[in-house]
Amino acid sequence: MPLPQSNLRGALLSLAAFAIYATNDVLVKYLGASYSPFQLIFFSGLLSFPLVTFLLMSDRTDGNLIPKHPYWTAIRTTTAVLNGIAGFYAFSVLPLAQCYAIFFAMPILITLLAIPILGEKVGLHRGVAIIVGLLGVIIVLRPGQEPFGFGHLAALAAALLGAMTSVIVRKIGHEERSVVLMLYPMIANFVVMAVALPFVYIPIPATHFGLMASMALLGLVAGMLAIAAYRRAPAIIVAPMQYSQIIWAIIYGFLIFGEKIDLWTAVGTGVIILAGVYIVLREDKPSVSKNRPVLETRSRFEMGTFPRISLWLRLFDRRRTRDKVEGLAGTEGDA
Repeated sequence: MPLPQSNLRGALLSLAAFAIYATNDVLVKYLGASYSPFQLIFFSGLLSFPLVTFLLMSDRTDGNLIPKHPYWTAIRTTTAVLNGIAGFYAFSVLPLAQCYAIFFAMPILITLLAIPILGEKVGLHRGVAIIVGLLGVIIVLRPGQEPFGFGHLAALAAALLGAMTSVIVRKIGHEERSVVLMLYPMIANFVVMAVALPFVYIPIPATHFGLMASMALLGLVAGMLAIAAYRRAPAIIVAPMQYSQIIWAIIYGFLIFGEKIDLWTAVGTGVIILAGVYIVLREDKPSVSKNRPVLETRSRFEMGTFPRISLWLRLFDRRRTRDKVEGLAGTEGDA
């Protein structure tokens, strides 16, 4: 049975978004050989900051910038900043395919963290999927068989921190203003990277600065395409498209960095993907999950340059609702 036209457009838009994200990650890896994560995040974030700030300023919903949940907001801000640092470092030292294989464990970790934080009840089916997914991570890492370095630790940390960030957004997102949830991590990123920059700064030639600007642009374009995808298709269609990044990782890794994916990495990645997709499919059933923590996580792992997709969607939804209300009020007034 063919997909409805809107679902097909959503799937294609998400595939394009994740292809661009993968291209962005190639630049992260390439530049990571010359610069520290602090310098890369600082400049890529700085270059994307004006447009993101302009979009945030368009939020005219009532309220201030004081968080209603300062404790959770502080934790989310911290995890978001550390997530970007860990992710950038992992890309700089690990093969692309191996990075993605570990990052793909995020849905599994989100489901686990949703138990204590959201009170999510995980039944037998998702419980088995979690165990299978974690076994997939072990297959990729092969402890005792392959050297385990800081890059692997950073990738695991990025996956865990990204999952934590996602679950916290799911917990407090309905009560906090989107601009609050976006702005605090952005400011914290800027401050932390600026403080660290004097200790790690390396002069940047024009070509590399252009690549950093490209990173910012690619992140923004991919984010907007992802938003468009979720506008046209349900999360059950869009979310699994993130796994297409492994194809790009294999292609880019081989052509640009001379990387080859080994058998066990391929097997472990397949196991992780199957477990993640199964969790997504189970969560789409209302009788299985009332919180839907994975399906409501619209962003891939955060890299510190573009706020979460789910927050943009909510911001745009509120703006659309406000414009409709104002339009109706204006019509009634004219009448």
